[in-house]
Amino acid sequence: MAIRMYGFWRSAATFRVRMALNLKGLAFTEQMIDLDAGAQHDDDYTAVNPQAVVPTLIIDGGPILTQSMAILEYLEEMHPAPALLPLGPQARARVRALALIWAADHHPLIVPRVRRYLAQSMAIDEATRTAWIRHWFTEGLRIGELRLASDMETGSFCHGDTPSIADLCLMSQVIGAKGFQIDIARFPTIQRIADACVALPAIAAALPQHQPGAPAAH
Repeated sequence: MAIRMYGFWRSAATFRVRMALNLKGLAFTEQMIDLDAGAQHDDDYTAVNPQAVVPTLIIDGGPILTQSMAILEYLEEMHPAPALLPLGPQARARVRALALIWAADHHPLIVPRVRRYLAQSMAIDEATRTAWIRHWFTEGLRIGELRLASDMETGSFCHGDTPSIADLCLMSQVIGAKGFQIDIARFPTIQRIADACVALPAIAAALPQHQPGAPAAH
């Protein structure tokens, strides 16, 4: 099986899928699309993904898969072991709800196209843009901490003692927040879960700083 992913070392959405592929033991090649250079808007790439975002996943030359959450669900359905969703509809709903806190409620507010709009169309200065980004990263962590710390279903990971889609989305929030010097220790449950995630070789290998194109000192 040949799996090809278009991604970017710093992309949170790509990071989620990279972790899932590693956890499921699925070999893949990743072609980096330099979002900072605007390569997502090149004709060659928009012919693959007209939305001009990453990740894009192609398996065995089949249909093009886009949007990280849809890709995670696809991988779970096609390669169910090891599972990234728990058994039972209530448990699955909880995991999906946690995942969407970070992937849907907060991540979309800090993606490159939003940052560019704030800078170019609204003429917001860099310091204010940075404050905006730090605010939404922090809010995602604050709300996540409230949900996780008070719920008996939280275990070593977001749900029980094995990683799930929720953990992949949490990790994308945590790593992004650290990039903006946000102290994760303020959120002890999240810090504990993030440490458990990074202890897994499959997740550690997927970290943005280990990908081609990442700054050496990142």
